[in-house]
Amino acid sequence: MAGILGTALSGLMAFQRSLDTTSHNIANVNTEGYSRQRVELGTKPAELTSAGYIGQGVNAETVSRSYDQFISNQLTSSTAAFAETNTLSTLASQVDNIIANETTGLSPALNVFFNAVNDVASDPSSLPARQVMVSEAESLTQQFNALSSQFEGLRHQTNKQMQTTVDDINAFAENIAALNGKIVPDSSRTSGGQLPNDLLDQRDALVAKMAEKIGVSTLPQKDGSISVFIGNGQSLVLGANAAKLSLAGSSTDPGHKEILMGGQAISKQLNGGELSGVLKFRDEVLEPAQQQLGLVAAGFAIQFNAAHTAGFDLNGDAGTDMFSLGTPALAVAVTPAPNNVGSITATYDPATLSQLTASDYQLSYDGSNFSLKRLSDNAITTFAGSPPTTITGPGFNIATGATVAANDSFLIRPTFDAAKKMTALITDPVKIAAAGTTGGSGSPIPGDNTVALSLANLEKKSVLLGGKSTLNDAYGQLVSRVGTLTHAAKISGSAQETLLNQAKQSRENLAGVNLDEEAANLVKFQQSYQAAAKVISIASSLFDTLIGALR
Repeated sequence: MAGILGTALSGLMAFQRSLDTTSHNIANVNTEGYSRQRVELGTKPAELTSAGYIGQGVNAETVSRSYDQFISNQLTSSTAAFAETNTLSTLASQVDNIIANETTGLSPALNVFFNAVNDVASDPSSLPARQVMVSEAESLTQQFNALSSQFEGLRHQTNKQMQTTVDDINAFAENIAALNGKIVPDSSRTSGGQLPNDLLDQRDALVAKMAEKIGVSTLPQKDGSISVFIGNGQSLVLGANAAKLSLAGSSTDPGHKEILMGGQAISKQLNGGELSGVLKFRDEVLEPAQQQLGLVAAGFAIQFNAAHTAGFDLNGDAGTDMFSLGTPALAVAVTPAPNNVGSITATYDPATLSQLTASDYQLSYDGSNFSLKRLSDNAITTFAGSPPTTITGPGFNIATGATVAANDSFLIRPTFDAAKKMTALITDPVKIAAAGTTGGSGSPIPGDNTVALSLANLEKKSVLLGGKSTLNDAYGQLVSRVGTLTHAAKISGSAQETLLNQAKQSRENLAGVNLDEEAANLVKFQQSYQAAAKVISIASSLFDTLIGALR
């Protein structure tokens, strides 16, 4: 009889555990990251009797969760890939909308300005036409300034987004490490392989959330913990310890933020997630767009000034610069490294303007030679000599001071801030130098529009990018490039979203809670529990009969 009771009690306990687990599944049907659980039942060892082996009932051996490492990894990688492309697409669309828009773009402003120049060329002595040209010159510089300001705003926005994302990643890493610290001792408390399933689900959910921010890979450890890696294998979480990411500006450009880990820059090694999407946007869309806009601004101002200063205004005075790109008017922005000894200056050179590219440059001195590196592609040109000397660069000249010493380096930015610094210098319409010569009295010859025509012809003159692009062509390349990148990002984002949805569906099919299935399990386990209880009732009746027979 004891065998009957023991067997029935084992069934009661097993089916009670099954009902508890089914209830737990139903209660967590809407819990994010929850994996369906089930009680794994196993037969108790049979007892040998004279009649043979007699079964002793059932054991609730463990509570397992529906989990597949391959599906989990697929979901993590798909999440990171979609977050990256979606972030890139969203941010790139903002630049595309700015530069391609007929209201905010540059092309309409350039066309209106050159129309005003043509009007002056048609009637060089007309003060109203000259006044319109002066006004449109001011409007054009404001358009350059406005575009640059919008790019700067996007740059600040991306920096803030990067900081927020880094903070989120650090928080996720700390929480994963904390869960590792709980899971390891909980996993070692039993010898039967029982695992703290709810803690494992919480940890997997944190990994999935982290994947939205940055591409990650995980490596399960024998003690139940997981190690989390980013980039090219940098360890972010090891056991109960979490590393920290930080954000820092470069020494020469505080606005250009780099991701640091352990004091080392790892921005170029990261992939996947929102953080990589922001970095790609900044490095492949925003900063190149700002450089190209500055190239157009510098090319326009320098060529226009060169032509304008060759003419004479209505007073017979020689023409002056009409536009400025800083102080002095043709100065190129130079930032010395913090530990420099000497200094340099750089100025635009109209004679080599066609060689100017939309890039920053770094000038370094090793004690014997100067090297000029173009940072967009790391192409290096070496110049022999010692300071002081003059170096002819692509579109600008560099004058090195006598105090320049070995290991000095300088960041040269001929285009990055050109649109931001561009201003119109002439406010008096009389000062427009439309004439090419002056008469005997020093006044311009009436109707002389020689210089005005050359100014108007700048609209169609190929003065940029190796002498192959007009101003509008160079700006059109910017619009085309950003539009192409934006379109490609949208297509990639759509594809990655499809893959992500498929990965989510695969996990849902494996680990999601199906209420219909759980309801059927409730009925099944209820009936099993009732049957086991009935066995106990029968055993009790048999005991009563036996005891009654012995009285």
